[in-house]
Amino acid sequence: MKLKLIVALVSDNKTNAVVQAARDAGATGATIIPGVRGEGLKPQKTFLGLDLAARRDVALFLVVETRAREILERIRAAGQFDDEAGAGIAFEIAIDDVVGLGTQLPAIREELESDL
Repeated sequence: MKLKLIVALVSDNKTNAVVQAARDAGATGATIIPGVRGEGLKPQKTFLGLDLAARRDVALFLVVETRAREILERIRAAGQFDDEAGAGIAFEIAIDDVVGLGTQLPAIREELESDL
């Protein structure tokens, strides 16, 4: 079974919408790493040493390869990545091997069968 890891770096106020969009497109779960920092083209300003940058989360989705592009597009739309500067970014990474998916295999198999 070919899998992809989708990594979404997203403003924390859009994390729930991004996760729901990914689930609606076929993701069977997500891991959220809250409170990360990042810097884009223009560094965020500070005020008296306090960081004014918006909080960000990292959302990780292990998905079936055939659904990866659709999930990525839904994440982009839900997070408004192309509409707002600094809204977020998402990318996918090929996965060679995985363990621990025993409880999710029935749902993954259903997704694969519906794609055939």
